[in-house]
Amino acid sequence: MEYYVEPEKKIPVTDRVDVLVAGGGPAGIGAAVAAARQGCKTMLIEQAGDVGGVATTGMMSHWTGETRGGLYEEILDRSRDDERNGDRQTINPEKLKNVLLEMLEEAGVLVRTYTFASDVVMEGDRIRGVLLESKSGREAVMAGTVIDCTGDGDLAARAGAPFYKGREEDGQMQPMTLMFKVAGVDETNIPVPDGMVQDLGKANLPSPAGHVLLYRSTIPGVVTVNMTNCTGADGTSAGDLARAHRDCRMQMEAIVAFLRRFVPGYEECYIISSASIIGVRETRHFLGESTIRREDVENAVQHEDWAVKDAHFNFDVHNLTGAGLDATGCQAKFTQKKGYTIPYGCLVPKKVEGLLLAGRDICGTHMAHSSYRVMPICVKLGEAAGNAAAICTREGICPRQVPVKELQQMLGR
Repeated sequence: MEYYVEPEKKIPVTDRVDVLVAGGGPAGIGAAVAAARQGCKTMLIEQAGDVGGVATTGMMSHWTGETRGGLYEEILDRSRDDERNGDRQTINPEKLKNVLLEMLEEAGVLVRTYTFASDVVMEGDRIRGVLLESKSGREAVMAGTVIDCTGDGDLAARAGAPFYKGREEDGQMQPMTLMFKVAGVDETNIPVPDGMVQDLGKANLPSPAGHVLLYRSTIPGVVTVNMTNCTGADGTSAGDLARAHRDCRMQMEAIVAFLRRFVPGYEECYIISSASIIGVRETRHFLGESTIRREDVENAVQHEDWAVKDAHFNFDVHNLTGAGLDATGCQAKFTQKKGYTIPYGCLVPKKVEGLLLAGRDICGTHMAHSSYRVMPICVKLGEAAGNAAAICTREGICPRQVPVKELQQMLGR
């Protein structure tokens, strides 16, 4: 491989904060708001122009599962679209963008959108800051604690925290999806896609698409479509992301043609908008002080050292090699109705000090990850990380030293 040696240059340190949060998705919002409300000088870095991640620019249809409590409940209440009969879990992405910005502003978070967190500043095994890239050039921001909410754990990986990708036995990762919306739907005749419709999807849609997933939106006659599919792509590769985005976009016209032909109520549907970012379901799993496993979710285990309580969702594993859900049928067999907990140690990566993880990049197995990766649980993971970072700031300690009982008292549930 050919290399270019970058000349040495001085990078301006433009700020010093107590807590720096990388990634403005649901986990990042939870982390930044929680830390700032505890009085920490907090900065949020987001590469897009809007905050919210998959919930907004990714055009996700709804908040999934039966998780409850904390900042997640506040987000639901404040972003609720009363035009849809009070359904709190259906997302109006435009309203949610504003609500999240308001929450950040009210808490006093320094928000840097259009900015990419590209690297870390290390002192031995401790992270001391983050390098930023933007229209303003390269800058450094120093931080007492860094919370990686990038989804893929980009900063944790650059800091040297150990990880593996995807499924333990073969490294395969869940497929990616580009969400979009169609209008012109007859809402008096929207069935829940099941049975024969799914068979028709597999037979008539371009592979690896083929799973029919349609969700009401907050606008009459508009439905959110979760049907594009790209397998065999790595969300930590820019090349794979570009390919996946293109492949999913090229499936959209065929999907609309399928809906018009086979799904009642969609005879006159047409595309009105699509997500700006592709939805990446799975990449890095970091090794942490604790690990959440399949059995913890299946048995609703209540860990004494919890950082998140009342997490509830099934095993949402999309087929790693084609259309539909995982061939093991883990979703259909999921019967656990109680919430489980996530230990604090899952947020603390091995080998690196001054760093917390929040979101789908915490320490957990492939199967457990398919449950905790959903947005409501990610908000709660962020909230826990933000409060833990506040303890670090107040007591002058590292995340590995945080007294879990004190964190639980702050979380208040």
